[in-house]
Amino acid sequence: MRPGRQENARAPVEARGKAAAGARQGWCMVISRTPYRISFFGGGTDFPDWFRRHGGAVLATSIDKYCYLTCRYLPPFFEHRLRVVYSKVECCQSAGEVAHPVVREALRLLNLDRGLEIHHDGDLPARSGMGSSSSFTVGLLHALHALKGESIDRQNLAHEAIFLEQEILSEAVGCQDQVLATFGGLNHVVFDTSGSFAVRPVAVSRQRQDELTSHLMLFYTGIQRTSSQIAAGYMHRIAGNCRQLEAMGELVAEALAILKGTSSLREFGKLLHEAWLLKSSLNSSVTNGTVNAIYEDALSAGAIGGKLLGAGAGGFLLLFVNPDDQLRVRERLSSLLHVPFGLEQEGSRIIFHDVERDYVAEDLARSRLRLRPFCELSDMAA
Repeated sequence: MRPGRQENARAPVEARGKAAAGARQGWCMVISRTPYRISFFGGGTDFPDWFRRHGGAVLATSIDKYCYLTCRYLPPFFEHRLRVVYSKVECCQSAGEVAHPVVREALRLLNLDRGLEIHHDGDLPARSGMGSSSSFTVGLLHALHALKGESIDRQNLAHEAIFLEQEILSEAVGCQDQVLATFGGLNHVVFDTSGSFAVRPVAVSRQRQDELTSHLMLFYTGIQRTSSQIAAGYMHRIAGNCRQLEAMGELVAEALAILKGTSSLREFGKLLHEAWLLKSSLNSSVTNGTVNAIYEDALSAGAIGGKLLGAGAGGFLLLFVNPDDQLRVRERLSSLLHVPFGLEQEGSRIIFHDVERDYVAEDLARSRLRLRPFCELSDMAA
């Protein structure tokens, strides 16, 4: 892989990211903060099977809802050497025992063989179409590199996350989520047939961004699903979906022209509705009766357009609604959670780091021991 000189320089999507040269003193504890994303147009064209033949482009933005990963070297005074906390709690002795696939493979990819504690917190539910899985991957890799004392630029961080998800884990996922989580901001991301991508920030005024945000509403349908399973249902039929994917890609340029113009953003909402119809035609698994009923209720209450975020079938629903009509839409969808949000510009960041006593020698010695199992006094034989 040839790392670019600039953070948005082109490089092969499938290439494995590598830490920038020049390591600094490592920390003993770090916290990364990585945003979730909203994809407006072009979803589906960011899958390698598509853009390596036809090229692809997406218009998307990161938002002020985040995934937090706390990583620290674990003092070697516990029965376990690895503790991973997410919706479950895993206590293990080695990376190979970790059930969480991203954590397990990230530790292997970065050759981390120290005692570690990894703790995840998120602002939004997982498996909901907000790119949460890729935000987790990006945030974890970012934190682990920092813990090792390695600096990694945004381009390489995005590549490494893509490599882990697509090549190591063989997930049926695209590339936009990793890029948006890493770079942050409102971006036009272009995917080339060569396998490279370019991140082009959308140059609009703060007033125009605020106008866009004021028209957007986010609702949680309460339906959880795994995006890669939904996407696999239609991305393996690329030849049959060629017309729809080409049309979805063309909407990116139209939406950009609207954003960069000075006329009403109402046409942006209409394009979202057009994209809804196109995406729904990809496969029967993209939507369902419950989701369609919610969307129809929103339209009847004043929404101009909308989209299911991520692969579809559930998760979060984004609506484009004139500010004067939003109270009526909220009342109509009162059984759903409404999530206010704003755009963000920073992407994945290390927001905390600290140096504690480093038990590297003790941890090495601990790794070679077969400890007597810890137990409760009451459980001991008399």
